[in-house]
Amino acid sequence: MNAPIELRADETFVLNVGPQHPATHGVLRVKMEMHGEYIVSAETVIGYIHRMHEKMGELKTYPQFLMNLSRMDYLGALGYSHAHVLVVEKASGIVVPERAEYIRAIMVELNRIASHLFWFGAFVMDLGGFSPLMYALQDREHILDMLEAVTGSRLTYCYFRFGGLYNDVDDDFIAAARRFIPRMRKSLKKYRRLVTDNVIFRKRLDGIAPLSKEICRKYGASSAVARGSGINFDVRKNEPYSVYPRFDFDIPVYPQGDSLARYMVRMDEIEQSLRIVEQGLDKLPGGPIMPEKKPKLIKPPPGDYYQAVETARGSFGVRLVSDGGKTPYRLKLRSPTYSNMHLFDEACRGMMIMDALAFMGSLDLVIPEIDR
Repeated sequence: MNAPIELRADETFVLNVGPQHPATHGVLRVKMEMHGEYIVSAETVIGYIHRMHEKMGELKTYPQFLMNLSRMDYLGALGYSHAHVLVVEKASGIVVPERAEYIRAIMVELNRIASHLFWFGAFVMDLGGFSPLMYALQDREHILDMLEAVTGSRLTYCYFRFGGLYNDVDDDFIAAARRFIPRMRKSLKKYRRLVTDNVIFRKRLDGIAPLSKEICRKYGASSAVARGSGINFDVRKNEPYSVYPRFDFDIPVYPQGDSLARYMVRMDEIEQSLRIVEQGLDKLPGGPIMPEKKPKLIKPPPGDYYQAVETARGSFGVRLVSDGGKTPYRLKLRSPTYSNMHLFDEACRGMMIMDALAFMGSLDLVIPEIDR
């Protein structure tokens, strides 16, 4: 029998977390230099599922590329599609009917809640709790049923069109959405009792992996990562688009910067999204969902255009350079997860590996959105 390996006090070893690891499920590798259970340095390695979305966007016509956006962040696909149609509409001068704008906002916010619910369940499961995942998936299922009834899909939606929507909402959808709002608010109270106020859960996150405002700005972090570090920035408020200026909602901000603060931001955002959905249903106007006049062939005039939106993962931007043709001359997609992930390498130094995995979960990474 071989003798156990003994490390010198100054000796380190390399530990690969992923790509074949439950926390990274085959799409991300983190190469860690370890000293015992403490991280000396870390390097995130991506590219395992790179699909060349940006290059495909330059080879496909504008309508053909619509479905690609929902394949980036499969948990919050509608927000990404929203950015794409907005930038093309801005470039082409297409006016969107008011009813379509309100429905878009309602759908995006329901999708945001569904994304946060999935993250909540998976995050708690990574920390050792299984039951909350089942509760979260049950609530999420109600949203998926509503979205499927209107869009025809439960995950990779291709619902938005240039100038409007593929399909209008009916009375059944409106009634289901109104029933869901009080149900979700009741569930939020349950999640607080079951998880948020749980002393073991709080000890795993409170004071763990604090991020300063400086490191968030250095890497361009957004969403709960930035707002959990006291940065009050949300594209819906700071760079308003669509009908969001007509809604009354708050931006949750926590100054602590730790993993618990990032968790609290996302849980509070669910309530704010419910407020937006509620107001959207109350203010929903009548009328068409597509404009009367729309170009049959989308060929934006030459120019450089940009549009950012606030997705569940953070600030997502689309830069479109048009030469007047039916395909973009250049398409650049600004990924929020890419920025949020890369601060992990610097911030996790000196951290215990069990805390680093909790830290990684609090960043809410969707790797296909990075490997675009």
